Amino acid sequence: MIVRCAWGDSTPDYAEYHDTEWGVELHGETELFERLCLEAFQSGLSWITILRKRESFRRAFGGFDPATVAAYDDADVERLMADASIVRNRAKINACVRNAGVLADLDVPFDDLLWSFAPSKEGRVRPATMADVPAVTPESKALAKELKRRGFVFFGPTTAYALMQATGMVDDHVATCFRAVAADRRRRPATSR
Repeated sequence: MIVRCAWGDSTPDYAEYHDTEWGVELHGETELFERLCLEAFQSGLSWITILRKRESFRRAFGGFDPATVAAYDDADVERLMADASIVRNRAKINACVRNAGVLADLDVPFDDLLWSFAPSKEGRVRPATMADVPAVTPESKALAKELKRRGFVFFGPTTAYALMQATGMVDDHVATCFRAVAADRRRRPATSR
């Protein structure tokens, strides 16, 4: 029997996401922009709702290519508002379009910007239970503040921390989870005999 974080056992969709994506280091402008948008769409909803609509979101938002999304106009927003296969929230759709434009104007690679806020893994204590996993951290507050300063919208400290978890900037798999056990085994120095 595989032992997962409790949420990872609740549905087959969650199990697949937990086992293959959550907490795995993710890089790349398009990949990180997708996660930023999806985490914003998730705000106030269950992640399973977004996860099950992810392919529809990818289709509707041009594969989350930032240049494509940045060029969306009012007609595109109306098209998205009429698309029942995604979450039809005007504020979230507009935020995704705006954030694509902000990303295009960055003076630093998006990947570098986000990952510069990843906390050190040195000395980090793995959570024993999901109750030990924070909703926000000093790093997520700093990331949200910096993105807001640069013009990003609909992205607060809680969403920032969810992004950090989803993209492997932090590893919040609980101590008994098979993913944590495997990761900790790889980090442990080999003992000499």
